[in-house]
Amino acid sequence: MGSHRRLAPSGFDRGATAAIGLLSVATAVLGAVPAAVAAPHDDTRAEVDRLHTEAEKATEAYNKADERTDALREELDDAQDEIARKQERINTMRDGLGSLAGAQYRSGGVDPSLVLLLSADPDDYLDKASVLDRVTARQAGDLRELRGALRELSQDRAEAARTLAELEKGRKAVAAHKKTVEHKLAEARRLLGTLPAGERAAYGRASRSDRPDLTALGGAAPAASGRAAAAFAAARSALGRPYIWGANGPSGFDCSGLTQWAYAQAGVGLPRTSQAQRYAGRRIPLSEARPGDLVAYRDDASHIGMYAGNGQVIHAPHPGAPVRYDPVGMMPVSSVTRV
Repeated sequence: MGSHRRLAPSGFDRGATAAIGLLSVATAVLGAVPAAVAAPHDDTRAEVDRLHTEAEKATEAYNKADERTDALREELDDAQDEIARKQERINTMRDGLGSLAGAQYRSGGVDPSLVLLLSADPDDYLDKASVLDRVTARQAGDLRELRGALRELSQDRAEAARTLAELEKGRKAVAAHKKTVEHKLAEARRLLGTLPAGERAAYGRASRSDRPDLTALGGAAPAASGRAAAAFAAARSALGRPYIWGANGPSGFDCSGLTQWAYAQAGVGLPRTSQAQRYAGRRIPLSEARPGDLVAYRDDASHIGMYAGNGQVIHAPHPGAPVRYDPVGMMPVSSVTRV
């Protein structure tokens, strides 16, 4: 893919050298022109861009932690359901053994060993041959089954407790990442507020999604598969919707939320984070990219978009910028994935 950078001249002729000499003299006489005069707000815009980048990385960390807590919550719910079923089974087993005790009482008294075996933990008594001698083989089998069920229940409860502790840890991580994102975005908004109205408007006019040559990109090159074509069509339908950190549609998106949602419309489930999405298919060279392929950016894959053809991607850029087209080389590409 061709580069849009201008190449510097390979050398200077004598006239150019003389001109530079004259300019140096003029600079010495008039004084150096401060960089701020030429571009007084470049530093502010660069800092806003840096904050948006850091906020996006924190957003992906938030998404990862949030996805993990959701999975843990499901695990805990399943574990609690299983514990309830096992407790019900144990209660039924205890009721059966309780009927046995009642029958023994009516026939002349309850065997003390059976009373002990009906306690919360019969392990100590089942291990004693003197106890087993006092019950029938069937009763001993029932009691062994109860002992096994109690042991399983105890293990399940311990595992559920560990899951709950991990869930609470995950919730704290989510809260910490959320706080980081909000802080960086608030600082970015503050800095944007220091720019003159014209500069703010220019910064916000980066979206080019209304250009007809870009909105018609669907015919530029075929997608690699039917699901990629459907996902690309879904992404195009989201053009102009706002960037909302932590959101995965349909009213707003962050970068990985857009690609996850677009592929969901094609019946394909993608992971939540950009780091995980880059492994959701087969790696291909950028030169072979076709509409619907995922393009991950930066070494840490903290940003992701969808290739649109003609050297463009559709992506959710950052807060304040809607879903739009941008050049595929807008930042360093780390990988291209065909789902």
